[in-house]
Amino acid sequence: MHTVVVLALPDTIAFDLTTPIEVFGRVRLPGGRPGYRVQVCADEPTVTAGPIRLATDHGLDALTRADTIVVPGRNDPSAATPAAVADALREAAAAGTRIASICVGAFTLAAAGLLDGRRATTHWAATDRFRAAFPGVDLDPDVLYVDSGQIVTSAGATAGIDMCLHLVGRDYGAAVAADASRLTVAPLHRDGGQAQFIVRAGPGPTAPALAHVLEWIEENSHRDIDLGDLADRAAMSIRTLNRRFHEETGHTPMQWLNGVRIRRARELLETTDHGIDRVARQVGFTSPTNFRTQFKRVSGVAPRAYRGTFRTDRH
Repeated sequence: MHTVVVLALPDTIAFDLTTPIEVFGRVRLPGGRPGYRVQVCADEPTVTAGPIRLATDHGLDALTRADTIVVPGRNDPSAATPAAVADALREAAAAGTRIASICVGAFTLAAAGLLDGRRATTHWAATDRFRAAFPGVDLDPDVLYVDSGQIVTSAGATAGIDMCLHLVGRDYGAAVAADASRLTVAPLHRDGGQAQFIVRAGPGPTAPALAHVLEWIEENSHRDIDLGDLADRAAMSIRTLNRRFHEETGHTPMQWLNGVRIRRARELLETTDHGIDRVARQVGFTSPTNFRTQFKRVSGVAPRAYRGTFRTDRH
């Protein structure tokens, strides 16, 4: 039987810890046999999980018997990875064991050197911290999970369910995975990626030269605005505006404007029943086609799919 070992580190995130236990533990094969043996191990007899204290039956030696190791996130992803844990993960990787992380569990894999030069993901809110700590990892913050074969990483929270169901499909096929998805009351495949859950912030602290321009964009993004209008508002040449905008926001002026419009559109899609074309016009897009293109580029899903997920009055 395929053995899954979940590694419980100090101050583990309880949701991340229980996700693989529940998903893999409930898998049944044709005939009713369980598809997985699930164990939990730790480098200490008891570990904390937020307000919970957990006693584990297995030490790190259980990792040597695993077919798949799952590493949940920790409430402080920047906390040092115990040396014995990093060594055990490296040894398991060298032996060919499949290793997966959920949410900010990717920090643990990266600290062990398992993600160097690889594409990976983590919770979108930890993107900047992850990139600063592990510049050698090709981080993709917009997807629900990344499967590179032996190493698999998922985005935050419920993306761990998506990843676990994906692994069930890898191991036993679509029919068994579909049955597992019904038991977990979760879709086997979700539209889009993590980008649809990211809240794009409004203007933060900026130099005075652009602060008033960003405020003006917030108040007037629904108008027909071009780059020349923004340059006039900033009292700069277009070339200088582009340079200053990139220095202070990391975006071009029109990218920022579109981001504000998409944020407004998401609010309307969540709270109104206005048609997609009407929403496009309300937030400042003159072309509904361009709106759909820009919305999917920023959010990872089409406007209609986004509304289906986030509509506030849905049941």
